[in-house]
Amino acid sequence: MTRDWDAATYDRVSDPQVEWAKEVLDRLPLRGDETVLDAGCGSGRVTLLLLERLPAGHVVAVDSAPSMVEHAREALGDRATVFQANLTELELEEPVDAVFSNAVFHWIADRDRLFQRLFAALRPGGRLVAQCGGAGNVERFLQAADAVAAAPPYADYLAGWTGPWHFAAADETASLLRAAGFAEVDTWLEPRTVAPPDPSAYLRSVCLGNHLEQLPEALRAPYVEAVRECCGRELDYVRLNIGARRP
Repeated sequence: MTRDWDAATYDRVSDPQVEWAKEVLDRLPLRGDETVLDAGCGSGRVTLLLLERLPAGHVVAVDSAPSMVEHAREALGDRATVFQANLTELELEEPVDAVFSNAVFHWIADRDRLFQRLFAALRPGGRLVAQCGGAGNVERFLQAADAVAAAPPYADYLAGWTGPWHFAAADETASLLRAAGFAEVDTWLEPRTVAPPDPSAYLRSVCLGNHLEQLPEALRAPYVEAVRECCGRELDYVRLNIGARRP
């Protein structure tokens, strides 16, 4: 997750991610006085939902993108500790009671290191509850993006480029969690369909940011529109759900 994001646009168009996050939060049992790590807090929209469930608690919100951290700090104020860090290098001063994460882990290649750091961040008995892109996620969209990338004038910059994503299978993820020390591991895939109300802005901010970094400025908007026309109105997501506990 080395690139920065357009945090303001993401905050505006990320309704699907927020709706998914509500369901993930429902899987995290909380008394209301815990300290919870939001691992990949983005613009802070979902962090606010987490804070609503912690009237006497605290959130540690971490993201690797500078614009996301800045946006989250403005949104959350002194209700959360917000800082920039890569999750594979995460070091906390004090362990937390739980780890929550939404739509983040598929951006991280080194899952072994990720789960090791999250295990270390938890107190004994603490829970990890997360969701991210899983095996088969936005497959039709990626095929459309690749087809457009293979044609001129984009091929000079994007042909053969595979992107940073890793959409893992449920059993693969469960094995890595157990290897990191987690118990009570539960992982499963869940298909979802999304039809963004502002598809150009959604694709530009959520789906194609890494593609656009490879292109010169003059080709970025035309590429987004070409992919939008090719992939159609709906995006076929597959969500990987994760639950685990540190013994």
